[in-house]
Amino acid sequence: MIWISTAIMTYLLIAVIIAVALAPLLHFVPSKRTREQAGLRETAAVAGLFVEFRDLPWSQRERAAPGHRPEQTIYYGKRLPASRGEARSQCAWRRVGDAWEGVELRNTPPALLEELPSGVLAASVDEGSCGVYWREQGDQESVACIIRVLDRWRDNL
Repeated sequence: MIWISTAIMTYLLIAVIIAVALAPLLHFVPSKRTREQAGLRETAAVAGLFVEFRDLPWSQRERAAPGHRPEQTIYYGKRLPASRGEARSQCAWRRVGDAWEGVELRNTPPALLEELPSGVLAASVDEGSCGVYWREQGDQESVACIIRVLDRWRDNL
């Protein structure tokens, strides 16, 4: 009887040691949300988009306000061919409720923005790309919609 309990204690001790050794490695196992985000980014990359962190576009007045801090979010962008002659004007729009408005109020938002998923926070175009800012709170269909809109937008620029 004592021999059996000693064997059980030995196995239990070995199991504890293995668990302690493996615990730090479990920290590196991606969460379900991280795997979903990686899938969204992979879908975007395969379709020719690039993904990076960028500050949300704000107006010059808002940037100059005391206490204003840039807010980084995910940018899904489509590269644009180099412009010939004059440089493209930089424009940005943000979603306010269900409507889009220019960050600099003189900018009329492109009609294509209305087709974007509701999780998209802002959109912009500059010399190198056109794209959207969002927090990846969507699914593969949201990314497919973003891809379609950015492809059409690029073709119209």
